[in-house]
Amino acid sequence: MNNSVVNRSHQAATPAEAAPQPAAGPFAALHFHDFRLLWLGQFVSQMGTQMTSVAITWQLYELTGAAAALGLLGLCRLIPLVLLSLGSGVLADSIDRRRLMLASQSTMCVLSALLAALTWRGLASVWVIYAIVTLIAAANTFDMPARQALIPSIVPREYLSNALSLNIIVWQVATIIGPTLGGLLLAWRKNADLIYAIDALSFGAVIIALLLMRVRHISGPRRPTVSPGAAVEGLRFVWRTPILFWSMALDFVATFFAGATTLLPIFAKDILQVGPQGLGLLYASPSIGAVLAGLGTAWIGRIRRQGRVLLLAVLVYGLCTMCFGLSRSTLVSCLMLAGVGAADTVSMVIRGTLRQMITPDELRGRMVSVNQLFFAGGPQLGEIEAGLVAQLFGAPVSVWSGGLACMIAVLLIALKVPQLRRYEEPSHEPGA
Repeated sequence: MNNSVVNRSHQAATPAEAAPQPAAGPFAALHFHDFRLLWLGQFVSQMGTQMTSVAITWQLYELTGAAAALGLLGLCRLIPLVLLSLGSGVLADSIDRRRLMLASQSTMCVLSALLAALTWRGLASVWVIYAIVTLIAAANTFDMPARQALIPSIVPREYLSNALSLNIIVWQVATIIGPTLGGLLLAWRKNADLIYAIDALSFGAVIIALLLMRVRHISGPRRPTVSPGAAVEGLRFVWRTPILFWSMALDFVATFFAGATTLLPIFAKDILQVGPQGLGLLYASPSIGAVLAGLGTAWIGRIRRQGRVLLLAVLVYGLCTMCFGLSRSTLVSCLMLAGVGAADTVSMVIRGTLRQMITPDELRGRMVSVNQLFFAGGPQLGEIEAGLVAQLFGAPVSVWSGGLACMIAVLLIALKVPQLRRYEEPSHEPGA
């Protein structure tokens, strides 16, 4: 057997394709051994990561009392993304993706353990937190292209949409449990050190999953030389594929304008006055909606008229964000955040399937790295924008105006890009 996984567009068999084909259903992709391992590992790791997200924002707000300080978290995550993203995609297409993930996951484990130790000793100042968040973001920048490009190598393409839906479900279930546990631990311990220690341990689940995989060498079939030219090739591919580019642009404008997550500590403490326990509930609400939507998309399988559904989902995302910013009721706020999560999940499944189907395997890492600039850069820049607007005009104005801007941007893209509005993925039946 070749060490690299062969491009599926050439109809070559991979270990996943050689396995017996499972029956259709919402959990069909879990039939495949390597995907099942990675899926379970990500569940444990994501719970730790989401607990840490709550702890870091709460700790920073406690230390500074400033909305702008929360917005700077976005800048800390954005800098390594901009500097390293394209190079990380080239690496994901050039070397073993599994080993690249092992290195990045181990690095994040060590950094989380360091943050736990410094917080326990009372040495975690604002700038120490910013520095460690920046380093974790750098490691994650290398992890994401390898992880997303790996999925089509361990799941047959006819089950790709199902696998992406299951990935979103496990991520969102972890996002429900993680913030809830994080809020409870913060209320009990009054310190974030234990949460950071749990996060460090949780990375071990993905590391173990990667070590137990049956497919030992996973990389693109045509390994590019690690060079600026290889990175430019990925940029050129996205630019010359309008459906890819505009689906990424749509994601960017939505997350830039309508990201409310970074301001949730302000809503929990000052506006809704529900404390750290309520903060965990606010963080969990989008995930509850996302899990319900993820189960629906996993059961349905192929969504018809994907272009129109994608645009509608992002429009609903902006509308729910705007309503959350206007709400002064905890119940209404949670319902609107659940709507945000549901709409985002439908959008993610359509965008993820579209990109993986269109992109050849030898370019997947670089495509993901370009996409990373859009879907991760949008939220990070959005956190900066949201923090600054909240500092000047208040958190509610920052959120509802962002939701409105998102809706306007979606309508403009729908009018400007008819090919996105009309897009429909070719049918792929299991076992065909």
